[in-house]
Amino acid sequence: MVDVCGKWCFITGASRGLGRLCAEYMADHGANLILQSRTLESLGDVAESIADKGIEVCLRACELSDSAQIEAMLKSIDLLNVDVDIVLNNAGLQIAYRNDYFNTPVSDFIESMKINTVAPALTCYHFMPKMIERGFGRIVNTTSGIALEPQQAGYSASKAALNKITVDLGSTVEGTDVMINLTDPGWCRTDLGGQKAPNSPDSAIPGLLVGAFADDRKSGRIFEAQRYKGMTISQAVAMAQS
Repeated sequence: MVDVCGKWCFITGASRGLGRLCAEYMADHGANLILQSRTLESLGDVAESIADKGIEVCLRACELSDSAQIEAMLKSIDLLNVDVDIVLNNAGLQIAYRNDYFNTPVSDFIESMKINTVAPALTCYHFMPKMIERGFGRIVNTTSGIALEPQQAGYSASKAALNKITVDLGSTVEGTDVMINLTDPGWCRTDLGGQKAPNSPDSAIPGLLVGAFADDRKSGRIFEAQRYKGMTISQAVAMAQS
């Protein structure tokens, strides 16, 4: 299992919900953090919650639907002169639930793709070559297990596209110590999932982070977070790699 203590981890959508839980978990394990949200103000609470962990924390504001802002953010991270070894592309957008799905507007697809597909892809394209050059890295892209629901076509299509990108990129590093995988948190009671979801956000931890700690040099998988509910990270990784 990877020891993340002292490594730098970049997390998108870190101000609340699953992203915040991931940030706090990685902080508990000694990882230094670069946290993204739409505004710096929204990151104040999570930064305060990990202030006593003895780690370094950098905050970045970025609107992930704007590729120019993403590029500017990534350049600003480069200026930190640190090696980003772990990337958790957690941020996501559930744009609408359309009962009249035959009239799903084109904008549902376009806006969903910007945040759920293009933003994580650009992040992968930026950090993955650096990881390959150093010979180490972990990227975990958050997907969704939603299926057979045309009411969520924009969201589902954007996640399916992210799955394809992840699997294809994974094929280029298979067998190396650069790993890129997917995680599915399950339907959780977050701002995105809504209050009718059957799972608490805590139930997705540590499953969401298995791909960051795994060390079996395999890529292109989906780790279903709910399978690892109640486990330690070492137990979860052992189960995932068995």
